[in-house]
Amino acid sequence: MSWGTELWDQFDNLEKHTQWGIEVLEKYIKFVKERTEIEINYAKQLRNLSKKYQTKKNSKEEEESKYTSCKAFQNTLNEMSDYAGQHEVISENMSSQIMTELIRFVQELKQERKSNFHEGRKAQQHIETCWKQLESSKRRFERDCKEADRAQQHFEKMDADINVTKADVEKARQQAQIRHQMSDDSKGDYSSVLQKFNGEQNEHYHTHMPSIFQKLQDMEEKRIARLGESLKMYAEIDRQVIPIIGKCLDGITKSAESINEKQDSQTVIEAFKSGFEPPGDVDFEDFTQSIKRTVSDTSLTTTKADGKTDPKTPGKSRGKLWPFIKKNKLSLKLCFGFHQGATPEDFSNLPPEQRRKKLQQKVDELNKDIQKEIDQRDALTKMRDVYLKNPQMGDAGSVGQKLIEIGNNIEKLRVEVQKFESWLAEVEGRLPVRNDSSRRQSGLYETQNTAPVNNCAQDRESSPDGSYTEDQSQETEVKVTPTEFDDDFDDEEPLPTIGTCKALYPFDGENEGTISVSEGEILKVIEEDKGDGWTRIRRSEEEEGYVPTSYIEVYLDKNAKGQSGPSLRPSKIKEMHL
Repeated sequence: MSWGTELWDQFDNLEKHTQWGIEVLEKYIKFVKERTEIEINYAKQLRNLSKKYQTKKNSKEEEESKYTSCKAFQNTLNEMSDYAGQHEVISENMSSQIMTELIRFVQELKQERKSNFHEGRKAQQHIETCWKQLESSKRRFERDCKEADRAQQHFEKMDADINVTKADVEKARQQAQIRHQMSDDSKGDYSSVLQKFNGEQNEHYHTHMPSIFQKLQDMEEKRIARLGESLKMYAEIDRQVIPIIGKCLDGITKSAESINEKQDSQTVIEAFKSGFEPPGDVDFEDFTQSIKRTVSDTSLTTTKADGKTDPKTPGKSRGKLWPFIKKNKLSLKLCFGFHQGATPEDFSNLPPEQRRKKLQQKVDELNKDIQKEIDQRDALTKMRDVYLKNPQMGDAGSVGQKLIEIGNNIEKLRVEVQKFESWLAEVEGRLPVRNDSSRRQSGLYETQNTAPVNNCAQDRESSPDGSYTEDQSQETEVKVTPTEFDDDFDDEEPLPTIGTCKALYPFDGENEGTISVSEGEILKVIEEDKGDGWTRIRRSEEEEGYVPTSYIEVYLDKNAKGQSGPSLRPSKIKEMHL
């Protein structure tokens, strides 16, 4: 079926129809454009959502990422980011493969349509001109025929009238002949124009206009086919990303299946295990032993007269505070709290198990740094050898200076490794006693940053002032009522000297029960370190107290033995609390 034969007289309707077809194509282009905007906005929102819940570096969330459930969630966020990327691909492909191509196609279509209809209007104008010429020739022939007929009738009338002169008759006859001649000429002209018009009209309706209509038909069919191809492309662009989106969803499913609740439970143990043993049973303290079952006036009088009490019987308190208890108040650190202040270098503020993990992590990091420095040193050594063989390639001296710096760095790192390994070995029980240098190093931090460990029952003897801090929501204070044990201690004999010591660092001794010392000062040792990091010393008969063991260098007498004095050590504070 051809428009040229079936729609030969529908030129105007075809003009409107083809314009409507182009508008349909433009509407589809607008639809695709809005779809691309939706896809790009959706992808942006997905990316922002994924970024919002990503683990932030150097935060608590980064520590939590070791759990399989958190890892699965993070993998899901990563998959969602890739998922968003596929929607960006949809937007880009629709924009480049559909929108851009269709916009160019529509411009070409409009130009082609304009050219075809311009040619059709030109052909219509030509046939209309031929028709007008034919009509003009026809009217002229008709007019000349009528004039010739009237001239013939006038001649016949004049010729029949006997009163008309011969000259008038002759004139009428000549006039009739002229009109007949004009009529014959008009007839010939009309016949020629008619023949020409019929040829033009035949060419117009059977050749020229069908050709134009065919072009319009081809143009319209091409537009329809292009729209169909674009719709297929529209679906194919979506279909192309479906496998990748499926992989993203498979990745999310795989992440969900990788969650191991038992492993996470074990990770909790590794994260919070302190390494301490649970506290044992509290011994019963029988205070009835000091009560006399039979009380007589004589014994009562004697007791009052003597004015002395049994050393084991609590006497009247004079309000003296126990050592390591500041302002008669002990602020206990709850489990898993954190000390306010800087973290000690040897992580002595942590429980044994956590401290071991931190020290091992530090040793591994230092070893990695050493390996990096060694690799860099090897590379520079090769470069120096090349420069020595080929001086024009570079200065070997500059490389040598760099090698010296790297060597110094390696030596410093190895010293650090040895230091942390010694602390690690101590925690793991490989070293029975700290050496003096490590004791001084860690003890310095232990004094300056009195941080508790995570086991509440064994945590109450870590600092000279007996105070521990944690988050406000977890801090509790236990008031200790002054007892009458001090009276008994005041009556005991002073402890004997078991050695001497030299102060390595100055110590203020601001807390009650401690004593201030100056660097280099020589003092007497009256009670050695019981494992709590404190040594009891004496300057004079009236000045004695505790100082950090790491702050002094102790010289014990071979035959002397440490004795327990009247002042409470941290272990005594724990017993009193219990």
